[in-house]
Amino acid sequence: MKLPILITVTAALLTTTAMADEIWVTNEKDDSISVIDIETLEVVRTIETGERPRGITFSKDHSVVYICASDSDAVQVMDPNTGKILHDLPSGEDPEQFVLAPDNRHLYIANEDDAITTVVDTQSRTVVAQIDVGIEPEGMAVSPDGKIAITTSETTNMAHWIDTETQELFANTLVDSRPRHAEFVKDGTELWVSSEIGGTITIFDVATQTEKAKIDFEVANIHPDRVQPVGFEFTTGDTHAFVALGPSNHLAVVNADTYEVEEYILVGRRVWHMDFNADRSQLFTTNGVSGDVTVVDVASRKAIKSIKVGRFPWGAAFRPTN
Repeated sequence: MKLPILITVTAALLTTTAMADEIWVTNEKDDSISVIDIETLEVVRTIETGERPRGITFSKDHSVVYICASDSDAVQVMDPNTGKILHDLPSGEDPEQFVLAPDNRHLYIANEDDAITTVVDTQSRTVVAQIDVGIEPEGMAVSPDGKIAITTSETTNMAHWIDTETQELFANTLVDSRPRHAEFVKDGTELWVSSEIGGTITIFDVATQTEKAKIDFEVANIHPDRVQPVGFEFTTGDTHAFVALGPSNHLAVVNADTYEVEEYILVGRRVWHMDFNADRSQLFTTNGVSGDVTVVDVASRKAIKSIKVGRFPWGAAFRPTN
């Protein structure tokens, strides 16, 4: 009588260990998500979404995934196990990028067409604030302690600093042309903002909101107009940043202490955003024009594989499955 029990337990263990972590990629032109198995480095699922999915992020426990369906004017909430849309959140018009606060409850959403940042309570599914910012808001970030939110505005060329307790602006800082992405790093003491057309990343001291450094990029045999920093992510310990340089088709590897570029890595066409696997040994970049994801080995700083996904991949998000 014990044998069937042992077989059942063994089968359950095999089923559990067979599940691999995933990278979820939004495809702007296909209204879909491509799910990449990190072990096989292959697409294992394609999931339909609303129109023009761009920003994507998981809840802290990875039980739901939030998707900016920009042309549907909605943030969709999906069950990642079934791929079913559970409900939409009110988001304002044309949500492009967002960030989930450390409280795992409040989403800060950039509404490109309305020049506002919308704050949504994901539990009550209500808008709790709409904050006027600059023209064409794009990037979003929240400090690790949850006290400051940042919106970048592409046309106003500013980073807007929001007090999350009052939901009001307390500072506006200039950056170079068309800011895209923002991240708090080094335990929230620095803010990094990429400027696509300006071709730079500006680094701010968070305590004073003053500029402390600026990083320029120069890729050999590539015209400067094509070197356009967009998304970026940091290695373990925030020692290095990997920066997507848009239509230059390269990543830059930046020393986060010296602010110097150490290396450039050739990837797919129009590299836009990215995310790491669990131990940050591999990086997955979304390449819009070539419609693929480049897998980069972080230790050797070399591209090791290209994975075909949908048309115009935009955002990427890591999902652990065990």
